[in-house]
Amino acid sequence: MKFKKNLFFLGLLILVCTGGVFAVSFFDDSGSFDSSKAENSLAQNIVSQMTDEQALAQTFMLGWVGAEPSPLIVNWIRDRNIGGVKIFGWNTGDTLLLAQTIGQLQDYALNTQFAIPLFVATDQEGGLVRHVKGSTSETPGNMAIGASGYPIDSYLSGYYIGRELSILGVNMNFAPTVDLFTKQDSVLIGPRSFGDDPVRTGILGAAFVKGLQASGVIPTAKHFPGHGDTDLDSHGVLPRIDIPFDTLWDRELIPYRLMVREGLPAVMSGHLAFPQTPAGGTPASLSSWFLKDILRDRLGFDGLIITDDLMMNGAAVFAGSVSKAAKAALLAGNDIIMFSKTPNLFDPIWTGLVQAMKDDPVLREQVRKSAVRILEVKLKYLKGDNAVPFVPDLNKVNEGLPDPEGTAFFLDLAARSVTVIKGQDTVFPMSPEKSGKVLLAGRYQDFFTAGEKAFPDAEFFRFPNRTGAELARLARGADTIILCLSDSDDLVFLRSLKDLGKRVIIFSVLSPFYVEEALWADAAIAVYSYAPESFIAGFSVMLGRIPAEGKLPFPLRNG
Repeated sequence: MKFKKNLFFLGLLILVCTGGVFAVSFFDDSGSFDSSKAENSLAQNIVSQMTDEQALAQTFMLGWVGAEPSPLIVNWIRDRNIGGVKIFGWNTGDTLLLAQTIGQLQDYALNTQFAIPLFVATDQEGGLVRHVKGSTSETPGNMAIGASGYPIDSYLSGYYIGRELSILGVNMNFAPTVDLFTKQDSVLIGPRSFGDDPVRTGILGAAFVKGLQASGVIPTAKHFPGHGDTDLDSHGVLPRIDIPFDTLWDRELIPYRLMVREGLPAVMSGHLAFPQTPAGGTPASLSSWFLKDILRDRLGFDGLIITDDLMMNGAAVFAGSVSKAAKAALLAGNDIIMFSKTPNLFDPIWTGLVQAMKDDPVLREQVRKSAVRILEVKLKYLKGDNAVPFVPDLNKVNEGLPDPEGTAFFLDLAARSVTVIKGQDTVFPMSPEKSGKVLLAGRYQDFFTAGEKAFPDAEFFRFPNRTGAELARLARGADTIILCLSDSDDLVFLRSLKDLGKRVIIFSVLSPFYVEEALWADAAIAVYSYAPESFIAGFSVMLGRIPAEGKLPFPLRNG
């Protein structure tokens, strides 16, 4: 595969030479690309030889439905040499098949006129959002990193997540999420956030970026300018966040201000409206004020801007159609327009943009500039010894997933992040022998698996397909109830225990926001994911086998 990758760059060199440019002058004495000269010059020369349609194709990133690639996505790659593909959860049930698919799609791309490889992107944030499943690691996630507080934990999370993606041929990750935990009752962001502190979020986000880069994977911070102050989901509607720009600048934008200075290579623009800013009701993803005036000019960002899925209602309904949203996104300053499904080859999404480039010199110039920027990033990241392979080695997929070193690290991170919210020294550490009759109540099998090892004689109560009254009846015969709390539905079961006079312990997973409504309980601990390691770590803290080192990454309003 290294030979094939070298052929790609040799082919680009020959192509540039035949265009009248002596590309050898862009090499340094060691024979490698000089990042300050060769990538930019070579990218410009390639784009100069492209038709408008070929340049436009580089701005397209498409998903497809199903485990195996459809003939339609193959046609987009083989006939148009689009810039990238997006891997979603519905593509990833079989890890080995995914690796084979990625290799196949890259082969199609490398056999086109310019032999430009694909960006292969996914959402592997860690914790709650893990689109590539199969045999990849389940990890504690961003809020656990925020609870540990160590930048090295963020760096290594990005690094080990990236190493697993690299084995599969995924070369771009839509992570880290640097949305602040501002609206704490939001179920959209929740534990995907590092916490509510913008400076800490920026530091941890920058560390995560460096970790992904060290693994060879291109990081993409999201959702610019910030999705944390709304409980609305832009998949269904366009959220409106009513804050002035001064607040935005000193809060949501601080992580980006920090990360841009550290060389952030890509940003995802969010379908979010900020009506108190000059953008008015226009989504940030379609706003030139946000993307050009603020992100490019004021923050000095020179990397790639990638839209969130333009098939989401937050963009498509506002613009009037997906094709209109695509045009508006490119004019606003996005370099890559992303679609979760595969449009037909001659859908208005494509034909409308081709015609618009003929009619509008501003759009044509924008698209060709974006194509140059896209190739610059590909030349920087998709070559060299640390680059993600175009065609994955299936033996490494079988042997390297989950990453053995990563498995050990993520267990350590889970342990470091466990947070005692209430009950230190009064309830914890617990003794199974002195806890009386224990009842474990929850919805996750891994909670019961870990809990049974900690309390071998415990009884189980599984919800949600039960009632709070049933739980109360069973709880009357117990001395200690440990309830796994993950969302507002679980609060119904928790409330049924309030007046029983029993010792109640909350085992919070995901966002610990819901603990605020139940501080009457005798004790509460928080872990931040439903990964097996997090349940093991939580029970270990309860029994005093390891110390509780985590700190809540946001204040409890009722605490």
